[in-house]
Amino acid sequence: MRSGELATRAGVSPDTLRHYERVGVLARPRRTESGYRDYPESALARVQLVRRAVALGFSLDELARILRVREQGGAPCRQVKGLLEAKLGALESEIADRVALRDELRRLLSDWSGQLADRQGDEPLHLLQKLTESPLRRRTERNFKS
Repeated sequence: MRSGELATRAGVSPDTLRHYERVGVLARPRRTESGYRDYPESALARVQLVRRAVALGFSLDELARILRVREQGGAPCRQVKGLLEAKLGALESEIADRVALRDELRRLLSDWSGQLADRQGDEPLHLLQKLTESPLRRRTERNFKS
């Protein structure tokens, strides 16, 4: 099947297919006499596998290494499991950080609502400046550095 058909069936662009070839997650197809790429039917399953793995957090470089081992007759199952465990750990850490951030934002909103309710006239409260006094500042700076 030609690259346009594969791309359409897989839900990607022809450029994505060429990129997958370059990084080694999709085998380079044979060429027709006129120079068009002619992918085997199995290429669709490979592109779908790659897309699903990427959606789960695998990088194309990781997938290329794993697929290379598999294509050479190896069984990279433990490596795949280890990578997935690491991705789960990172996700759980990120979720914990996000929950802490959400809780801090709720606390700030509650504090600010009280300050605004107690405010006399139009005196400024300098709410944004108060963020530098909050633990949120340190956590946010850490998140942006990573």
